[in-house]
Amino acid sequence: MAARAYWKGHIRLALVSIPVEIYSATKSGAAVSFRQIHEPSGKPVKYEKVVPGIGAIDHDDIVKGFELSKGNYVLLDDEEIAAVKLESKRTLELVQFVDSNAIDVLYYTKPYYVVPADELAEEAYIVLREALKRTKKVGLGQLSLRGQEQLVALRPCGRGLILEVLRYADEVNKAADYFREVGSAKPDSDLLDLAETLIGNKSGEFDASDYENHYVDALKRVIAKKAKAKGKRVLEDVEEPDVGAKGSNVIDLMAALKASVDGKKKPAPKKAAATAKTPAKKAPARKRA
Repeated sequence: MAARAYWKGHIRLALVSIPVEIYSATKSGAAVSFRQIHEPSGKPVKYEKVVPGIGAIDHDDIVKGFELSKGNYVLLDDEEIAAVKLESKRTLELVQFVDSNAIDVLYYTKPYYVVPADELAEEAYIVLREALKRTKKVGLGQLSLRGQEQLVALRPCGRGLILEVLRYADEVNKAADYFREVGSAKPDSDLLDLAETLIGNKSGEFDASDYENHYVDALKRVIAKKAKAKGKRVLEDVEEPDVGAKGSNVIDLMAALKASVDGKKKPAPKKAAATAKTPAKKAPARKRA
């Protein structure tokens, strides 16, 4: 495995200890990053540490400060901060198990692949993986790393295990603070049926490769064009989505849902008899010549 392990240690379940290695499951290759450049010289911009009313200062004169109130700081030096850092441990103890759907998506931050460290660890690794699958549980523990303690969840993933770093409770805003003004009335049953039909028509298996980051792709094309144009200004033509006529924000929800559903359905065969509730009007009799 070419990647460098993020962490090496043991997963402990009671008296069972499993040697494992953890690798990052994600990468930031899709992002396009820029540096600030001084255009006349073409050189990158650097930043000086400055204090208002004083100007540039020496790096050795900088300490960390925690703001208690506006303009009021508690200053800490590196030794004081280092004194409270936790010792990195090589053991992740699973202290609790919860239902696999019990953790809200808001708590997840970053996933890691967990693999057995060697062949001897594989048997216990597989037993843990299958036990989590059969019980539909997720293991919880705290991992001490780089002086800090991270809350983590361990879950099965195919033939392996995934470790996901979680946020602590005080890092998540309460949803009620944002959704309090949203109405709780039940929607019209006909509208709900149409919405469910539309969801059913668009349902399928998730495959991340089906989706592209169109902004990043367009930005890369602009960069490539400008590199070939030797600095000349170029613009990328990007089609804007058709959002319909501007003006009124009033939406006929029933008509919009019906149109969306009908657009996914095949034309229905014509019926022999009319289904309207009111009888059809008779055509006027022809006048005799």
